[in-house]
Amino acid sequence: MAIVVNMPRLSDTMEEGTVATWLKKVGDKVEEGDILAEIETDKATMEFESFNEGTLLHIGVQEGETTKVDELLAIIGDEGEDISGLLNGGSAPAEAPAEESSSNSEEAPAAETPAQELPEGVIVVTMPRLSDTMEEGTVATWLKKVGDTVEEGDILAEIETDKATMEFESFQSGTLLEIGLQEGESAKVDSLLAIIGPAGTDVSGVASGFSATAAKTEVAPKAEAPKAAAQAPAKSESKPSAPKPTPVTENGRVFVSPLAKKLAEEKGINLTKVQGTGENGRIVKRDIENYEPAAAVAESPAVTSFAVAGEEKTEEVKNSSMRKAIAKSLGKSKFTAPHFYLNIEVDMDNAIASRKTINAIPDTKVSFNDMVVKACAMALVKHPQVNTTWDDNVTKFHSHIHVGVAVAVDDGLVVPVIKHTNALSLTQIGSSVRDLAGKARNKKIKPDEMSGSTFTVSNLGMFGIQSFTSIINQPNSAILSVGAIVQKPVVKDGQIVVGNTMMLTLACDHRTVDGAVGAQFLQTLKTFIENPVTMIA
Repeated sequence: MAIVVNMPRLSDTMEEGTVATWLKKVGDKVEEGDILAEIETDKATMEFESFNEGTLLHIGVQEGETTKVDELLAIIGDEGEDISGLLNGGSAPAEAPAEESSSNSEEAPAAETPAQELPEGVIVVTMPRLSDTMEEGTVATWLKKVGDTVEEGDILAEIETDKATMEFESFQSGTLLEIGLQEGESAKVDSLLAIIGPAGTDVSGVASGFSATAAKTEVAPKAEAPKAAAQAPAKSESKPSAPKPTPVTENGRVFVSPLAKKLAEEKGINLTKVQGTGENGRIVKRDIENYEPAAAVAESPAVTSFAVAGEEKTEEVKNSSMRKAIAKSLGKSKFTAPHFYLNIEVDMDNAIASRKTINAIPDTKVSFNDMVVKACAMALVKHPQVNTTWDDNVTKFHSHIHVGVAVAVDDGLVVPVIKHTNALSLTQIGSSVRDLAGKARNKKIKPDEMSGSTFTVSNLGMFGIQSFTSIINQPNSAILSVGAIVQKPVVKDGQIVVGNTMMLTLACDHRTVDGAVGAQFLQTLKTFIENPVTMIA
């Protein structure tokens, strides 16, 4: 019986998806767990896994085409099955009695089953909420098996959320008695994930009683309507622009998807020799299919590509969903917030000397950008008008100071947020920025680590850019653009000497920040940066 597969919602902000690549063609057999296609969202390119078995009967969106979430993506069913009714606006047949029975079996225990008393020492581990937008999670990998001893702090499993794949740490010690979800299965937050307790404890009653009320999302039955089939979550992995060596942990475990592992075993491929292109270097199906031994690669002749002199050529590259999201956000900011810009030049001689002294301390590393971020936080305390958000009827003054730091990633730009920046030391700010920037580039950053900023810093100085203007990162009222430190002649005490200066540009939303307020903020900021001793705490 045919199942309609709709365009899945692979992130909380996703409104449409683009099919980057189809890994199956019409007529191909599809097994549960096979990768159907690579879908490009506003966040990343993700592999979309089939939760159904059958034959791929129809492809609704061709490679490079875009469609809205919940629109027809494909149809899977029995070979030779007539799907003309579905293509003409009909729906897949559904067995009403079975659906009704299923509904009753799920609802009745929730209303009638009393709270269950757990055996002594037994702990039920439920699906955790690993992000503020997470409603369900998928078990990517179990790192423990039933019967294993679990210590507090051990990693139980890797959980795929709507944002990233995260390691889930155990907060209990004992023996893993029961696994409620197998690898690749999904469940709602707070559903049964595992049971931990004393070795040998019978927890079969606990598991069956708990799962009766849990909202576990299994593979959609073929009797269900198309919408239900489409809502089965897709297991996702990000696709970096270039391969990276596959990470191997200290215990020798290679990060690999179950399907890729199976293919590697069939082909006799050593996984430690394969470069992963999935999320954070994880090996996925395409890496096994495209794998060539090093010797074969070395023998391949180099290919030189050049254009004929005088030739005119234009290539159209499809805009990624992330680029579309960035364009939408920045376009809205630029054309709704009346921007104005203020420039100031800062003497960096003292900052250079102070940084050298600070970094001479063992295990200490502070950048000039860390100094700027700290100085901004201190200046915002003195100029609260800049630490605001415009609303149609009110201006919101924030008592907290959360500085966002713009970070370039392969697909665009993200802004990790340093929470309560004014309360952190220079070294703490430096450590936080490096940690969050690394997570952002590896696509492992959590949603709450990119939200809540009240002010933003964008630094292109490391690229040699001396001065530039930025578009305000709404709902902030201002953003600071930081240029390169330049050595040039300056006048000090009436003498021309060699000095080091840096240009700062403040973009302000004129609805909340007036020119005088912005100028006073920059003067205070300049004072802190030129006198780093004021920032050492």
